[in-house]
Amino acid sequence: MRLVDSHCHLQADRFTADVELVIEGARLAGVERMLVPAWDRSSAEAALALADRFPLLDTAVGVHPHDASSVDEAAWEWFVATAADERVVAIGETGLDYDRAYSPVEDQLVNLRRNLALAVATSKPAILHCRSAPGRRDAQDALVGELRAAGFDGPAVRARFGGRPAAVIHSYSGPVDYAAAIVEMGLALSFSGLVFRRDEGPSAEAVCLLSADRLLVETDSPFLSAPGAPRTRNEPEWVAIVARWAAARRGEDPDGAGERLVVAYDRAFPRPGRS
Repeated sequence: MRLVDSHCHLQADRFTADVELVIEGARLAGVERMLVPAWDRSSAEAALALADRFPLLDTAVGVHPHDASSVDEAAWEWFVATAADERVVAIGETGLDYDRAYSPVEDQLVNLRRNLALAVATSKPAILHCRSAPGRRDAQDALVGELRAAGFDGPAVRARFGGRPAAVIHSYSGPVDYAAAIVEMGLALSFSGLVFRRDEGPSAEAVCLLSADRLLVETDSPFLSAPGAPRTRNEPEWVAIVARWAAARRGEDPDGAGERLVVAYDRAFPRPGRS
């Protein structure tokens, strides 16, 4: 089965000692594309350095909601400049986190809006984190509102992206009507090992709402291990577990589903010179 990992933090400290072996293990397992998103400037610089060493890696640069309060307008200019780099195929990881709320909500909203604006300006999709406190959905509802306010459901943004998804909800979690709203906007959903948790039943319904060109899978390494993957450190090779789950839920042959995953990834994250 051909595979992609549309979200893996290979620049994280837990991979420092053996990142070469981790990437080679993923390649041998069939993973052909890996996207390494940043959460702040230092993680963005580390991701770009990895992409220089390993051609199968892509990167995203942006500011995570946890770090929203630590990046002022002057610091943001570095992200604006770096977003033009051809190694950068997306903007993020950004979004909203009302669960842990390490940054105040207003700072998160300011941060999200400028990341969304940068995605539109560069025609590179926004990678979006979204979490509400258990039993709530306020972050999901706020994110849908912000996407609409930024025009992600409108013809101008759709035309700018040429029909490609202008944003990807990474590690999807939330009610089915939230997924339906994202799908209606023409955006993409990416699924991780989170779908195997007991309270994530709606994810199984959400994965069936998508057309194949809007469906992605990920590990969110080193986090969110799926059953069968090591609990201590998730790695890109284990994206196969999520990919096979998605294919089974959709009633698809795994090999055909794998082909479509690669096509969907390349359509969402085009990069000059990629064969």
